[in-house]
Amino acid sequence: MSTPPQTRYLEPTQSSGRAFFQRGCGGEVVMLNLLRFRRVADYSAHPELAFEGPCTGAEAFDRYIAHALPHVRESGGDLLFMGKGGPFLIGPEDESWDLVMLVRHRSVETFLSFASNEAYLAGIGHRTAAIEDSRLLPLTPLPLPD
Repeated sequence: MSTPPQTRYLEPTQSSGRAFFQRGCGGEVVMLNLLRFRRVADYSAHPELAFEGPCTGAEAFDRYIAHALPHVRESGGDLLFMGKGGPFLIGPEDESWDLVMLVRHRSVETFLSFASNEAYLAGIGHRTAAIEDSRLLPLTPLPLPD
């Protein structure tokens, strides 16, 4: 008996996008990104962006970051943290992430403006080629205790 294929999460669904917008997040939003890379990048959906010869998912994602970060900053956001992932200390033992990022946006509106910017979207194929699986969790700040 074969095991069913694992569900991969690469893009928001209509319902998750609607729920995000309807949360009514006021002010700053920080996006927690958990990313797992393909061993070999898959540029079949965006051959115009492909490297000469094969590259790893991590290399393709480096190109994505180089392309996306100026657009994030232009929209008033910033990359707060980027670090090497690995297995969880508390969490599923069989789950591991290659890269973790925290990306700050001034508001939901500035995030949506960034995410729909045509100049940004012109390079999103690097992300598509790089990612095997991902999670994106919008976070809103709470007051810190004294």
